[in-house]
Amino acid sequence: MVTKKHYTNETFTKRVDHEGGEHRSHDSSIGTAHCIECGAIYTDKRWVARSDSKETSEHVHWRPGKETTCPACKQLKQGVVGGYFVLDGDFLTKHRDEINSLIDNETRDALQDNPLSRIMDRHDEDGKLVIETTTEHLAQRLGHAVEKAYDGKTVYDFSHENKVARVHWTRN
Repeated sequence: MVTKKHYTNETFTKRVDHEGGEHRSHDSSIGTAHCIECGAIYTDKRWVARSDSKETSEHVHWRPGKETTCPACKQLKQGVVGGYFVLDGDFLTKHRDEINSLIDNETRDALQDNPLSRIMDRHDEDGKLVIETTTEHLAQRLGHAVEKAYDGKTVYDFSHENKVARVHWTRN
């Protein structure tokens, strides 16, 4: 059957979250809360860094109402990875300290934008630097930053099933 629709069942497949959003907070009616582990604040139906919260800047003596654990801290405990950033090549071995410094700075900036974006683990694997992140967006952001600073080739791959990004940067 020929159709002029851009999105049909043959051309579009919905991404399925098999976890059913288990890592997300289900109760948006809690008002304000704070994470007992990292100090992030849940307000206006979103998580913000403690320094960015309008409640803390407007009310010096404001205290969050409920103690809870944010989704990023839950992910860290459960080991649920949202993104992988793999760095490879001879350039990495020569400029490892500079690249690690750039990654740390970019992660710190991302944490101010979204306190749920964090690095879960950083380790070497067969001469490659592997960074695991809590969100797929942080893996992409790190890939863009390293590519912009040091050129090289970056490949972005996304899972259609469970929202995991795999970013691979290489330069020889």
